[in-house]
Amino acid sequence: MPSDAVLYQGAALCLTYPDEDLRARLPLLREAAPQLREFVDHAAVTPLQELAAHYVQVFDFKNRHSLHLSWWRDGDTRRRGMSLVRFKEVYRAAGLEFTGEELPDFLPAVLEFTARTGSTDLLTEHRDGLEQLRCRLTDFGTPYASVLDAVCAALPTAHKGVRP
Repeated sequence: MPSDAVLYQGAALCLTYPDEDLRARLPLLREAAPQLREFVDHAAVTPLQELAAHYVQVFDFKNRHSLHLSWWRDGDTRRRGMSLVRFKEVYRAAGLEFTGEELPDFLPAVLEFTARTGSTDLLTEHRDGLEQLRCRLTDFGTPYASVLDAVCAALPTAHKGVRP
């Protein structure tokens, strides 16, 4: 398991709809993933109903803050269907079957996959979309931006000037 596995798993939890499970895990998250402390501290003092309403405001009303990685590359086009199939194939190749209620490109699902497998390939492949989301969340002024800051900071840096 990579050294950032706890961060990726914690970020997945922070980026899902807030519920009592999140609330119960906040003290553990605060200690285990200090990179997420800004968001965790905010979530700890914010009433759960208010946190849930903010989540809906940030992520559910417009695609400007989409947590679906293929949306950032493909938008609402036919190509997106093939991208979603690819996510499932990557999961299957790692011996995991995607059975979530969300689409397989849902960022919390990809973060959990990364935590379990140690492979940052899907995240780095979609780094541009993650960076766009991070910037938009920062501009929006939401504490969720700090979660994306931590995820993006943990990703391996691109090797400029090196051809595959």
